[in-house]
Amino acid sequence: MNRLPDHVDLVIRHARIDDDAPLTDIVIDAGRIVALETDWHGTAREEIDAAGRAVVPGFIEPHIHLDKAMWHRARPSVAGTLEEAIRVTADLKSRRDRTDMLVRARRVLDMAVRNGTVALRAHPDVDPIQQLLGVETMLELRDEYRDLLDLQIVAFPQEGLIKAPGTLQLMEEGLRLGADVAGGCPYNELNREDTERHIDAVFDLAQRFDVDIDMHADFADDTADARFFATAYIARRTIETGYQGRVSLGHVTSLGSLPPEQLAPLVDLLAEAHIHVVTLPATDLYLGARHDASNPRRGLTPLRALIDGGVNVAYSSNNVRNAFTPFGNADVLTIGNLLAHAAQFGTPSQQAQILAMGTVNAARAIGLASDYGVAPGRIADLVVLDTHWIADALLDIPPRTWVIKRGRITVTTHHCCEIHRAHSTEEV
Repeated sequence: MNRLPDHVDLVIRHARIDDDAPLTDIVIDAGRIVALETDWHGTAREEIDAAGRAVVPGFIEPHIHLDKAMWHRARPSVAGTLEEAIRVTADLKSRRDRTDMLVRARRVLDMAVRNGTVALRAHPDVDPIQQLLGVETMLELRDEYRDLLDLQIVAFPQEGLIKAPGTLQLMEEGLRLGADVAGGCPYNELNREDTERHIDAVFDLAQRFDVDIDMHADFADDTADARFFATAYIARRTIETGYQGRVSLGHVTSLGSLPPEQLAPLVDLLAEAHIHVVTLPATDLYLGARHDASNPRRGLTPLRALIDGGVNVAYSSNNVRNAFTPFGNADVLTIGNLLAHAAQFGTPSQQAQILAMGTVNAARAIGLASDYGVAPGRIADLVVLDTHWIADALLDIPPRTWVIKRGRITVTTHHCCEIHRAHSTEEV
């Protein structure tokens, strides 16, 4: 057994890491948690007295569109529909304003950092309209924010592949530039046959570059349009290609319309394929069921059935203040609270499941699980919440008193909030 050092970089004393356990000292050195002790007697270069506050793993946004964020004033919505959002966004993208994209994306990233997010997966559009501007901008931001959060980049074909010739080649170039994940948007094709061709092309591309896959699987209230019901096809392709555990699907809302006898075998197939489902409640609730004249549907993926069936489910903000979602502040706890209400996950155990979906489940969904969590040997990505029980996190949505990224304090909250960058401190 390795002996603990007597002097370390950071110790968080009197932390609540388990509501049923004594307060704990979290000992951190060289960016990692080296021990969890009830009364550690060593010294540290920096000390935090959590004073009984809850400490959880840093929050994760596994699905967010930074390149399209904060457009709510540039082109306000009129109808509030998905069709309008796609049309308006295409027009705004055509301006190809790199400086504007950087400014808008930084606003969201700063929000995320303040709110305790330590990693996120961004989905910049790759298409003949925007070409590679989104990927190039995200690469710049990935480097700029490297000391504050981990930024994964998805080469995302929002406009489709078959109906937008040249997009696949742009995705290839985006992956060569440094994008991490092959994206997909198979519902944005003209027919079901092209939807399947789209999916096949994404799997082929991912295999050639040995990268994970993250698709917007469907975005509909029901399964009437076959383009929006390709989940089973994706799951079978995942198994056929040996990509189990490497595919994430966003939205997956049409599954919510299926009766139990039709849903159950599909849930089993998703579990067999080890597919991660990322529900996006802010967008799905806002845009879903627009044509329901009475008793409108919630428009969410069937959370309870997926979890009970062994599918890894996470959630994320998706869009922040644009035509797809006119609200948002990149706060995982706020989205989790919204989801708990909408999905009727209110019991203590269900609230714990929601919190896990924004932390450990999200880490699994973007391939970070092996180095994530409050445990010795794991990277010290932590959030100290200004509440004294982990079970109260979704209830209080408390200030993030301290945020720690790789063992370094990045955010301190008193009456205001400071983000500590590598070489400077920015008052927010």
